Amino acid sequence: MLKAYISVDLEGMPFIVSIDHLLIGKPLYEEARRIATDIVLTAAETLHNHGFDEILIADSHGPMVNLRVEELPEYVELIRGFPRPTSMIVDIGQTDVAVFLGYHAKSATPHAIFDHTYSGSLINRLKINEVEVSEYLLNAYFAGHYNVPVILVAGDEKLMEDVSQFTPWTEKVIFKKSYSRYSARSKNLKVIKKTLRESLVKAVNKFKNKETKPLKVKNPVSVEVEFKSSGYADIAELLPGATRVDGLTVKLISKDIVEAYRVFELLVFACAGVKSMFK
Repeated sequence: MLKAYISVDLEGMPFIVSIDHLLIGKPLYEEARRIATDIVLTAAETLHNHGFDEILIADSHGPMVNLRVEELPEYVELIRGFPRPTSMIVDIGQTDVAVFLGYHAKSATPHAIFDHTYSGSLINRLKINEVEVSEYLLNAYFAGHYNVPVILVAGDEKLMEDVSQFTPWTEKVIFKKSYSRYSARSKNLKVIKKTLRESLVKAVNKFKNKETKPLKVKNPVSVEVEFKSSGYADIAELLPGATRVDGLTVKLISKDIVEAYRVFELLVFACAGVKSMFK
């Protein structure tokens, strides 16, 4: 029995261009929910029709309660809510393949929609073993620890440069071409869903033909975090084993990517707490 994992973000979904799309209670948020749910249903149905008996979906944007649960089919399980361990990819080790939907480019990428890495208000850059990573790459490394290959990534065009470089076997679906942080061009939703279905079939066939592979990172894992504020680096430096690199940057060594991910997530939570204290 095969099981697929779908990690879902919002910023890289088609037509999503405004802050009002991304926040609960904002005027365009319900539109974003409908679009994301429609895309996820298309992916889940395609995977199910091509040999995957179960689909585990991780609702992974913001408070992580974005998808319309009443529309999900019976063969789907949904992970939602925040905070949670290993965030966008919790329990990915229980599955056979991973699909990332609605993903975006890393922080400081030009002409990329909502470019950021994990927390746009707290983090400038994250490096794993000296390589600056996007959320896609961080999550792909984590999946690789459990021998789970990422078979398809869909989202902003700018992200696909990373996908081609690090996992060239992964199928890519461009949901939109960005002009700036807050503007983009998307094709008709019917066309996008058709492309997604066709690309998923290719991705599944490549997996079954052993043409895909998990992305591995060498142990121990170096984690270097550049924060938005020196105040956040002050807090991160308190972690045993952390070394201050400069005013904004802290570096530490973890035994593997699982530990690295958890430590990074802890630092983000700690800095979010500090931010809330000094609003």
